[in-house]
Amino acid sequence: MTSAQPLKFEAPDQGEETARADLYGLLATLFYAPPSQQLLDTIASARSEGEGVLEQAWAELSASCKLAQAELVREEYEALFLGVGKPEVMLYGSFYLSGFLMEKPLAALRTDLANLGLQRDERVPESEDHVASLCEVMRYLIASDDPLHANVATQKQFFANHMQPWVLQMCDAVTAHPGTRFYAPVARLAKSFFEVEMQAFDMA
Repeated sequence: MTSAQPLKFEAPDQGEETARADLYGLLATLFYAPPSQQLLDTIASARSEGEGVLEQAWAELSASCKLAQAELVREEYEALFLGVGKPEVMLYGSFYLSGFLMEKPLAALRTDLANLGLQRDERVPESEDHVASLCEVMRYLIASDDPLHANVATQKQFFANHMQPWVLQMCDAVTAHPGTRFYAPVARLAKSFFEVEMQAFDMA
């Protein structure tokens, strides 16, 4: 599993599987590190059609990117998710599941990743339960050519075990923080997307 890098993506009204993988990739990029001005401009220019909740959330993020300045977004990211000592908002699953970092949920995640033949790149400082890392795993599971990985059952199980129990709470924590401007629409898009994923997996 490598670090999240800016990916080519489409608005969520394009081909379903490609759009799912790309949106996971975009969320991984935005939560892993503050975006470049180039990425902000790319999102701002991306078009989405439709009036669904996910399309509206995408439109809100696109509008936010039109006004965003990379330096200010970087300052917001660092204030929210890095900081000195404990971050203002946690992006790690173990924290929401157990109240602490590096706990049993992380050990269980590492076991499941090993069973999938995946492991954290040693150059990546964040632990595997960081939301960006998990989104990147989901992107890989959707886009992989390996039939063991690229199937709905594997995606559903991984999402249910390692994301569904806490990601909506994390999104709410981001939007509720008074210091969020750019990352509020990011979190709303993430929450809308995760809710769509949950509904789709329930029907699978």
